[in-house]
Amino acid sequence: MSPTRPDPVELLAEQGQTRVPELLPVRHGRMLNSPFAFFRGAAIVMANDLARTPTSGLRAQLCGDAHLANFGVFATPERRMVFSLNDFDETLHGPWEWDLKRLVASVEIAARENGVDAEARRRIVLRTAQAYRQAMREFARCTNLAVWYASLDVELMMRTLRQRIDPARLKRTERDLAKARTRDSLRAALKLTRPVGGERRIVSNPPLIVPFEELELTADPAEFSANMRAGLRQYRRSLQSERRMLLEGFRFVHLARKVVGVGSVGTRCWIVLLLGRDSEDPLVLQIKQAERSVLEDFAGTSPYRNHGERVVVGQRLMQAASDIFLGWQRVMGRDGVRRDYYVRQFHDGKGSAVIEALSDLGLEEYGAICGWTLARAHARSGDRVAIGAYLGTSAVFDRALVDFAASYADVNERDYAAFAAAVRDGRIEAHTGL
Repeated sequence: MSPTRPDPVELLAEQGQTRVPELLPVRHGRMLNSPFAFFRGAAIVMANDLARTPTSGLRAQLCGDAHLANFGVFATPERRMVFSLNDFDETLHGPWEWDLKRLVASVEIAARENGVDAEARRRIVLRTAQAYRQAMREFARCTNLAVWYASLDVELMMRTLRQRIDPARLKRTERDLAKARTRDSLRAALKLTRPVGGERRIVSNPPLIVPFEELELTADPAEFSANMRAGLRQYRRSLQSERRMLLEGFRFVHLARKVVGVGSVGTRCWIVLLLGRDSEDPLVLQIKQAERSVLEDFAGTSPYRNHGERVVVGQRLMQAASDIFLGWQRVMGRDGVRRDYYVRQFHDGKGSAVIEALSDLGLEEYGAICGWTLARAHARSGDRVAIGAYLGTSAVFDRALVDFAASYADVNERDYAAFAAAVRDGRIEAHTGL
């Protein structure tokens, strides 16, 4: 990389200044698990690097963090299981190449972690890049409505996988899908709550789950709870009218802070328990802080005044189908600072691949599926005809991405080593095993 490249450890430390201080060691501990885990938490580092690479000048709505672990299955409002992108914290309009480069780099890094040899890694990354290019060219020939309606139905995906992966891995995949189908608010409530005084309350499991009354609030707990209720009322206004009416059939019961993911650890994230008809009719919402996208310094400032709205609009634009409760709000924090949040259901048929468990062939197929999915997401907002023409019919672009992925994986390994050294030296505090 360029000799003027910012120190990755300093970039991460700077980003951490806006996050909950006591949770940063948890984030660092999770990033310390492996080079791939570090890569997942270092979107800000790669954003700085991507800004120094050439682009075609063509733009689309970006995920902003399109690595392998940010794809997965989820249930549509019609209760179909589809495969799509599932994380949009960094979404922004920008050069489409940035998403694709982050994806192929993640494939290379994951393949190294899985012990795949260099020749097989090239084949796997090449297949991911090829799937994106070919899909974009196919979408260039489609009508606008055909592109919008396109989705990857999980049942159709499984038919292909049944012909390509061994019976043991197929059985595990089908078991994981069956488990994902059962993930809903009722299951989440049964897992996360217990009856207290005749009504359910979220169970404390610090530092990962902390009910709001156990937090060291600078504001009065009753005032804090009132602010969150006010935020929920504001959130309702971001929903379509029929969904607002559905939400109004639930009442607020309890609130807790919850640690999620790798890159998101340290942001303010809450789970809210609401009840409808009775205790057997729960709705568990996730309220997740939306910060400024890591891409904004390089791709331009978001046109949305609320970063929660930025996330929601990007998700609706890129995802095959979105959660009926997806919305946004702005809440006064316990420190007197107003912050933006987006809201969605917590666990609604969601599931993702265990990347480290994928075989060479499984990783190749999964990378190709992710490549197709990313192309569909970009085709919705970008000039798919121009992007398809730029990509061309040969494998020249694909091979260039293979070289980029290998080179960036080397950079990521050096960054991971520097990060681990900072932890050993005591410059960064990390709590592992959480």
